Amino acid sequence: MNEPLIEPSEPLWERSLKVTTAEQTHALGAALGGVLEAGDLLVLTGELGAGKTTFTQGLGEGLGVRSGIISPTFVLVRIHPNLPDGPRPGGPDLVHVDAYRLESAAEIDDIDLENTMDTAVTVVEWGRDRVEHLSDSRLEVDLHRSVGSVGVMQATNVADSATVLDFDTDDDDEPRTIVFRGFGPRWAEAPKLLETTISEGGH
Repeated sequence: MNEPLIEPSEPLWERSLKVTTAEQTHALGAALGGVLEAGDLLVLTGELGAGKTTFTQGLGEGLGVRSGIISPTFVLVRIHPNLPDGPRPGGPDLVHVDAYRLESAAEIDDIDLENTMDTAVTVVEWGRDRVEHLSDSRLEVDLHRSVGSVGVMQATNVADSATVLDFDTDDDDEPRTIVFRGFGPRWAEAPKLLETTISEGGH
């Protein structure tokens, strides 16, 4: 902490993208997953139903890790190993963390993410103000829904029990804004895919 490269409140860049369907959220995650490297730290923030799990499922597809990604709410940490016959054989594993009930950086340290940080891509939901000390670089991803809790309730009413237990209703198609912010030397420049998506999407 003696020599922070940048202040946590000062990203090197910020990009906002609009998506209108869960499929687009998934596809954006998959595109990003294709350029992630071992050691990358992503911090996901978004309300219930904002699309965090859908986005992470896309990341997993792009990384070529074992499928079956769900919210790790009850487990805190899930590790999805790289598939030797996937699109990126020999690539990094995906470590998926839910820090919602962890109240401090010290509690994050208790789950020993340092052991996998160098060899995996680490995605931490609700990680803001808890995981910044783990790496000198991070990519923050904020997912914002365009409607409030009514949409969540409608989706929950028709969801099956597994989805309800997952506490996340990411499957509904509604406009979302996804904001990316880069911190540290790894993210000195925004990934090209964000620039391309912005130009194709109009903003």
